[in-house]
Amino acid sequence: MMAGMGSFNIRGLTELQREMEKLQDPNAFVEACAKELAARLLRLVIKRTPVGDYSGQSYTCETGFSHKGKKVKGKQGGTLRRGWTAGQRASAQGYADSLTVNHFGGTYVIEIVNPVEYASYVEYGHRTANHKGWVKGHFMMKISEQELQNMAPQILERKIRKYLGDIMK
Repeated sequence: MMAGMGSFNIRGLTELQREMEKLQDPNAFVEACAKELAARLLRLVIKRTPVGDYSGQSYTCETGFSHKGKKVKGKQGGTLRRGWTAGQRASAQGYADSLTVNHFGGTYVIEIVNPVEYASYVEYGHRTANHKGWVKGHFMMKISEQELQNMAPQILERKIRKYLGDIMK
């Protein structure tokens, strides 16, 4: 006497196999995570970067920019804040899609830099012009990195849940 064979629908397994094949190339997902973290770091550091206030000082300004609707004579603040860039971007707007990710083995790298010549002095501090005092650093990058380190686990967990949820629909 033979036991009866039940019916089996292979369609569900075939769909699962197709969804699992999407997981075989995780590079796009990892790059998206790296880009989002870099964009968030860029936003944090830009927000934390101080803007120079040159009001009351007599500097000549070739461009004649206006400040708060008024004609201003002198330097304009914000050069350091506008100087932040990530990847090979020309501006520091922080849009994750346009960030360039470099791969070095299993490491994904997005450089966030500020080429303004005095950026390191504002970050870490510096001696005064007369060498008799010290101007404290703002540590805008260091503090922003620490803040992102604290936020990263929740950000990545949300992205992983969404990613797996989209695949397993």
